[in-house]
This record gives sequence, C-alpha cells and structure tokens, in this order.
Amino acid sequence: MANLKDLKNRISSVKNTRKITKAMQMVAAAKLRRAQEAAENARPYAEQFNGVMGQLASSVGDSPTAPLLLRGTGQEQTYLLVVMTAEKGLCGGFNTNIAKKASARIRQLVSEGKTVKIITVGKKGRAVLRRTYGDMLIDHVDMTDVKRVGYGDAQGIAKNVLDRFDGGEFDVAYIYYGEFENVMTQIPTEQQIIPATFDRPEGDSAAGNTLFDYEPSEEAILADLLPRGVATQIFAALLENGASEQGARMSAMDSATRNADDMVENLNREYNRTRQAVITNELIEIISGAEAL
Repeated sequence: MANLKDLKNRISSVKNTRKITKAMQMVAAAKLRRAQEAAENARPYAEQFNGVMGQLASSVGDSPTAPLLLRGTGQEQTYLLVVMTAEKGLCGGFNTNIAKKASARIRQLVSEGKTVKIITVGKKGRAVLRRTYGDMLIDHVDMTDVKRVGYGDAQGIAKNVLDRFDGGEFDVAYIYYGEFENVMTQIPTEQQIIPATFDRPEGDSAAGNTLFDYEPSEEAILADLLPRGVATQIFAALLENGASEQGARMSAMDSATRNADDMVENLNREYNRTRQAVITNELIEIISGAEAL
C-alpha cells in the first residue's frame, strides 16, 4: 500500500497534468473555429473549380493535344505519394490513421511491382513512414514555422510536385490528408492529383447538354489552369488537414482531462482510505498502550 506522501504527490501530479490538458483543449477549440471556417469556405470554390475543369476535361477527352497533366504519361509505373500530417502530436490517432492509409497503398503498389516515392508534409507522418519506408522518402516539407496555412504554402508544394513531374520522376501522384467532418470524426482521404481527375458538382447533369465556345481553345485553357488546379487541391487538403488536426487534438485533450478527473477521484478515495487506516492503527496503538499500563 502506498504511503500518504506518495499518494499526495501523485494527486498533485495528476492535477497539474489536468490543467495542461484542459488548457490545450481550450487552445485547440479556439484554433478549430478558425480552421473549420477556412476549410468550409474553401469547399465551394474547390467544387466550382472542379466543375468547370471537369467540363473542359470532358470536352477535350483523350485528345493527343490535351495537356500532359490531364492525359498523363501513358504509364503507371512510378507513383508519388504526398502524405500530409501534423507537425505536433497529442491529437489522438489523427497522424497514425493518415500514415496507415498511405502505408496500405504503398504495400499494394510494391506488391504490384510499382516504384513508390514519398514526400511528407509534417514531422509526425515522416517519423512514422521513415521507420518502414525510409528508402522511399525523397523530400520533406517543414511547416513548423507556419502559423496559418496560406495559398502560398500550397503553391510551394505544388511547384515541387510539378517540377518533379516535368522532370519525368513519376507517372501518378496522390495526396493523403484528413478530411474534416466534425470534432469527433476526421476521415483519412486519398486523392489523385496527377493525372488530373475532376468530379462535376451534383445537379450539373444539365450542363452536359449545353454547348460552350471557349476562347482560346480548351487545351490552352487547361494548360494554364491545370497547374493551378493542383495547387488548389493541395491548398484545400491543407485546410482540411488543419481543421482535422485541431478537432482531433480537442477531442483527445477532452478525453485526457476526463481521465485525469477519474484518476484524481480514485486517488483521493485511496488517500482517504489509507489515511483512515493510519488513524485506526494509531488509535489501536494508543489503546493497547493504555491497557498495558
């Protein structure tokens, strides 16, 4: 049985930890509001952009004059995976779940004889993947000093990916991130960005019967917009990731605070029992000594 001093120190330690987890929960809640607003505000733009690009892409079809970013290299031998996670931990299984989804794809591609290259965004994902797939890591994007994700950050990552594609380093590219649904749910998501794929918005079937005249040609427009499309998809993924990270951290810190509350309650109960036992033993000793006299 632990003595009273040890129990008192443990109670004090758990209470201090509870203060930290509670503070981190409140900070995550404040950051979540901003990150959620940014992610939700970006969704309509991304959906409309994808709708326009989808119409252009469908009109071009498999034309040999279509931009390379749309039709691809014609091969599917080398894959580039851009894995986006957080720079910090203490956010439950958020980072691990994204890394697991990317790892599952890596195992599949390797089993098919494909070549895999990995670019990581965020230290936590890199730490997980480096243990098993360290030889596949070709670059890392450090976001430690980024206070708020901006479009410029996405452009930097997109330029890195596009330069490698232009250099013939890979054929197909995917991004991995956490899609924000709510505070309790963040969905690990895989999205192909090269060759470009676009889904038309729901309810846009009527647009398929409408004829458009494009000036300049569809190919010229796509050649200009497709690199921006890659940057837009990466930017949307970064915003979703930021909101997911704060939601996961808020949920994790709330659970940690509740666990600390339960632990303090149990330790207080044990402390009172031990204290009562000590008092009882002292009384027995006093009574026994008095009877001996």
